[in-house]
Amino acid sequence: MNLQKLKEAEAYFLELYPQGFEDVGLLPIIKRHNTAKIGEHVRELFAKENFTQPELICENFTKIVSKSTLISLFEKPKVRDMIKSMRMERRDMLSIGLYELLYGDPKEGFETLVEVLSFYSLAKWSIVTLIPYYFYRDKEFFIKPTTTKNIINFFEIEGLVYKPKPSYEFYVKYKKVLEGMKVNVGEKISHDDNAAFTGFLMMAMEE
Repeated sequence: MNLQKLKEAEAYFLELYPQGFEDVGLLPIIKRHNTAKIGEHVRELFAKENFTQPELICENFTKIVSKSTLISLFEKPKVRDMIKSMRMERRDMLSIGLYELLYGDPKEGFETLVEVLSFYSLAKWSIVTLIPYYFYRDKEFFIKPTTTKNIINFFEIEGLVYKPKPSYEFYVKYKKVLEGMKVNVGEKISHDDNAAFTGFLMMAMEE
């Protein structure tokens, strides 16, 4: 990782927004995405006791995809149609995958979710990482393909090759890189909300 570029990005960001993510200049963006409120909603919808009802979990999955500003308008109806057409055994698999991601074996959960979504050509990084990110905004990362590729290239991250099909191995390595980057910036940017942090990296690259 090019630490110098990260430090320059931090300095530039703080010139624009001296209070970091508490700066009033960022309020419109924060309000638009509303990740804190959606995060609370996700923790309610995907509470452990709800996983006894796979159909409810699938319905809740559609609700969050539809509500989230992180998912493209193009993908939202596809997810809705997928859930409507899903056979019961695949609903069960989707529910099991999400349960494992949130409460059990994350590797197994990730791979189960990818397997189910692959049947509908919807095994995409944004869809796979959405619920875990909202559920654990301080621990998990929402992966947006273009931003991810740009971060790897711009900050000269070695040994990490992005591929369109989600893989748990890549996610773990990339997450470790992002956590390392967070350690190397000040408290105004090392935010509890990981999408805010990757948003900072995206804004820095755009400039």
